[in-house]
Amino acid sequence: MNFEKLYINGEYVDSNSGKFIEVENPATNEIIGRVPRGNEEDVEKAALAARESFKTFSKTSLDERIAIMEKFADYLKENLDEIAELITKELGSPIEFSKKTHVQSQIDRVEKYIEIVKDYEFSRRDGEALIVKEPAGVIGCLTPWNYPLGQIIQKVVFAILAGNTIVLKPSQQTPLVAYYVVDGFEKAGLPKGVLNLVTGAGGEVGNAIATSKYIDVISFTGSTKGGSEVAKLAQETVKRTTLELGGKSPAIFLDKEYLEIGVKQMLGIVIRNAGQTCAAWSRAIVLESLREEFEAEVKKQFPDFTVGDPNDLNSISGPLASKKQYDKVTKYIEEGRNIADVLIEGDYDFPEKGYYVNPIVFTNVKNDSIIARDEIFGPVLSVIYVKDKEEAIEVANDTDYGLSGAVFGKKEEALEVAKLIRTGTITVNDGAGETGTPFGGYKMSGYGREGGIEGLEEYLETKTINVK
Repeated sequence: MNFEKLYINGEYVDSNSGKFIEVENPATNEIIGRVPRGNEEDVEKAALAARESFKTFSKTSLDERIAIMEKFADYLKENLDEIAELITKELGSPIEFSKKTHVQSQIDRVEKYIEIVKDYEFSRRDGEALIVKEPAGVIGCLTPWNYPLGQIIQKVVFAILAGNTIVLKPSQQTPLVAYYVVDGFEKAGLPKGVLNLVTGAGGEVGNAIATSKYIDVISFTGSTKGGSEVAKLAQETVKRTTLELGGKSPAIFLDKEYLEIGVKQMLGIVIRNAGQTCAAWSRAIVLESLREEFEAEVKKQFPDFTVGDPNDLNSISGPLASKKQYDKVTKYIEEGRNIADVLIEGDYDFPEKGYYVNPIVFTNVKNDSIIARDEIFGPVLSVIYVKDKEEAIEVANDTDYGLSGAVFGKKEEALEVAKLIRTGTITVNDGAGETGTPFGGYKMSGYGREGGIEGLEEYLETKTINVK
């Protein structure tokens, strides 16, 4: 795979800048590749190619697009191990997690999206009006580093199935897997210009995509700060935007009967992927009456979530993704030690190289403290005790974010509480969820949805035709 080219109009081409960005393995600190540092001129070439391709691709039949997508899914299946190994190298996630979550789950998602479009009503009658759903145009897709394949799949699959064309900018930190997406779609027979890849820095390539007059819609996943900046730039040309941003999600514990299952799920989502998950339940909100039993359960299960070499099958989590992440997370941990108590923390003997951090659980945390307010994006859990259910709801909603969450308790009571939490997705007890359902946030966690019918409609325009 040649990572040193951009992919524009069906061809691998040099960047106009002549510059490159190196990609580091966060477990070994070795440079494993480099990608072009694209610029505004590269973006414009890609956007023009996408706009030209849209003229014909938007007129293809749904069956044609589904056939391409089915071949792409087959490509992912055939190359699952190779893609997972690459993700482990550029992100640092354990190999089994890379296979199961970073790749296989995305294959499942592609297949679910295909089923959704097969059943979708792209036109309907309303009396003497015909309501038609049409492709929105050229889509600018800006994806993050923490789920480098998953977030690309979330955006490009529905965009293509809906008949749009794309300019894709992956994170400069984990851009390599994007080349497999390009290769897969090329082998699946996607026409030239439908999918264009421009790698580079967010402030250069991302901003150029946001302001390009040839791009109609922006789909962004990343930090709240970054999303806010992109949205402002996109409004200069009145682009539609979908923003999937940060989170500081609560896990509410109401009943001792559900402590074991709740703690297991919570620690899993906080520690796996080194805590670098926007939907992580990083605030545990626990009734004071459950304190002793809750803390005992955390101490019991915590050692099960081992951290180490991502190529070791015993590792549940690996290193943080970069030096920047390491510096940020360790700073929050040190701050936490000054303002809260440590319930338990890891004590692993890490290699000399690599951005490893011991996971940690803080207790007696105040909800107005920095470790309870800020999205740390690392294996850090803050435990907040409350006197009753009403205070639990109040504390859970007392955040700038609203992306995810969970409630553990007797089903009817837990469901009642779940409906009162201002968040886009929430789990009740052992609710596993379904692949491809709508995902997105309230408040500063963004707007719009990825997945489900709602996610498909982010890439469609609505036209009313008055005709008998």
